[in-house]
Amino acid sequence: MVGLFLMAVGLVGILLPTHLLGIFLVFGLILVLKNSMQWRRRFVRYQRRYPKLVHPLRRLLRNEVMPVLWQLTLRFERRLPRKWRRLRRIRRWRMGRKDRG
Repeated sequence: MVGLFLMAVGLVGILLPTHLLGIFLVFGLILVLKNSMQWRRRFVRYQRRYPKLVHPLRRLLRNEVMPVLWQLTLRFERRLPRKWRRLRRIRRWRMGRKDRG
């Protein structure tokens, strides 16, 4: 029950502009998946049905926080107008490549 409560708080927290409470979703998911075979099966089913949504959660469960944050910021940046996009240029500059747009 504690895990489900934390997941509910995390889902509400993700909808808020700051996303600070989203970490509760991960903690609740860890608790639920460790203790319930039924929820593990359901998670695998959701993973197959919605891979783009579940993949960041799987990476957070494996302790890969920084790559997930970078990927989410790049996805958010795609929605911005081209002249406001800066992350791609920063990434290519750090890798030593020229930016073409």
